[in-house]
Amino acid sequence: MKKLLEILSEEMGKAFEAAGYDAALGRVTISNRPDLCEYQCNGAMAGAKQYKKAPIMIANAVAEQLADTAVFSQVTAVAPGFLNLKLSDTFLSEYVKQMSREEKFGLESPEHPKTIVIDYGGPNVAKPLHVGHLRSAVIGEAVKRMERFAGHKVIGDVHLGDWGLQMGLIITELQERKPELPYFDESFTGEYPKEAPFTLSELEEIYPTASGKSKVDEEFKAKALQATADLQQGKRGYRAIWKHIMDISIADLKKNYENLKVDFDLWYGESDSQKYIPEMVEKMKRDGYAYVSNGALVVDVAREDDKKEIPPCMILKSDGAAMYDTTDLATILQRTIDFQPDSIIYVVDKRQELHFEQVFRCARKTGQAAENTELKFLGFGTMNGKDGKPFKTREGGVMRLSSLISQITDQMYEKISGNEALGAEEAKTTAAQVALAALKYGDLSNQASKDYVFDIDKFISFEGDTGPYILYTIVRIKSILNKYREQGGEISMDALTTPSNDSEKDLYMQLAQFNSMLEAACEELAPHKVCAYIYDLANAFNRFYHETRILTEEDASKKAGWIALLALTKDILECCIDLLGFSAPEKM
Repeated sequence: MKKLLEILSEEMGKAFEAAGYDAALGRVTISNRPDLCEYQCNGAMAGAKQYKKAPIMIANAVAEQLADTAVFSQVTAVAPGFLNLKLSDTFLSEYVKQMSREEKFGLESPEHPKTIVIDYGGPNVAKPLHVGHLRSAVIGEAVKRMERFAGHKVIGDVHLGDWGLQMGLIITELQERKPELPYFDESFTGEYPKEAPFTLSELEEIYPTASGKSKVDEEFKAKALQATADLQQGKRGYRAIWKHIMDISIADLKKNYENLKVDFDLWYGESDSQKYIPEMVEKMKRDGYAYVSNGALVVDVAREDDKKEIPPCMILKSDGAAMYDTTDLATILQRTIDFQPDSIIYVVDKRQELHFEQVFRCARKTGQAAENTELKFLGFGTMNGKDGKPFKTREGGVMRLSSLISQITDQMYEKISGNEALGAEEAKTTAAQVALAALKYGDLSNQASKDYVFDIDKFISFEGDTGPYILYTIVRIKSILNKYREQGGEISMDALTTPSNDSEKDLYMQLAQFNSMLEAACEELAPHKVCAYIYDLANAFNRFYHETRILTEEDASKKAGWIALLALTKDILECCIDLLGFSAPEKM
């Protein structure tokens, strides 16, 4: 189904053409002066120079052609040449009625669906998730859901950090603590224990201890670097320890991501790309791209038109060890072989932009990515505390993500536990549901690239541009629909009628913008556009609700039309929050 603006622009284009002007001048936009009109067309201004006429003359001529239009109820030419437009109530209601009958509310499926890989999450194993992992997870999950809804094949990959120095640090610290373990016995040839020699809590203590040591003890750091190299080269005992680390860490990560309603299709890590590295490096050498500089193997990626310095992409360190650049390049090669993607999207802290610019250029130059594969960097800003600095605990440390979720859930429970309509268990479940909405909406309503202030008090408020406000609106609609059913009413979209007042028409107009909004949000990888849309839609509903006695209306057809309008509003709101990765309870 065509987007509303497409239909309006086509109608206006026909009028321009009928008046003797280029139809392309008929582009219609939402009015920037809603006090004067609903939509506007500035084509007469653009055509004045082309046709050497005063723009108001062109505008008047076009307006005359629209005297009998079924699309607009009012077309006004205003000096110096603007065309102010108001939609026909009948046209608008028919458009929304058609939306209600269409799959995905009329959103058109892409002519050529893409295969898209989204790289998001990016946690390091052996470390608990902390607040710094929030943005990648919730933004990536929303983008994945949006692109799937739009009709593309989307593969979400967590891309674990499982192959770097942290592994060598853990192995070295474990050897110092328990040198008697068979993993460190060079002569051991039997089967290694199936049970890990550490628990999750012990593992989470081992890593920071080892990391701290490496900063002050050069000998310990050298051992850890050697252990990392030995692991990567396949040392049997170290591989067995690595598998223990992976099994324990991934089980915990999956549980934490599940609490955040974030789901990955692939649990690949840097280790999965290792088998591609040797041949990739040899090919770069053979093709003349890679050369030795200061002992390291590098590929030049700078261009003549660069406005800033872009350093070479380092492929191997002087000791032959792989770098982040190496594993990221090998991962692009792996994805190219496995999925032949049309696009690979990286949802990563924007401070890593230079790294990915180097990697993308190197992948293009050396052929790791196919020529027609888009490589996109979706960089996100920092989540800050009220002091404007990166969010910390009261003690100044980095807060665990599980602790943050618990804290918001507890505060939400305090807010809703006084609701007599909710039992104790239902109140707990509802609090967790609303808290997740508060957390995700609080993040996603900000443009991804911008830093934002994490303000729990604001995020859990039931008023203003917040997740709880959106959910409360949905629950209010559900309550009205349930009461209507209890009165014996049946909900049918065929009952939709023409708007009878301004607030009702505004609600219709907000619904009609769904397709345009979602297409733009998917194109720009911008979940904040979905948030802005549902906030406007919720506001439009609440204005209509406060001005209209819906359930006490005596005119049965009018009431049925309003109920159908509410049902469609609920369906679109619930569709949108599902794209954002949360859901609404039945009661609040």
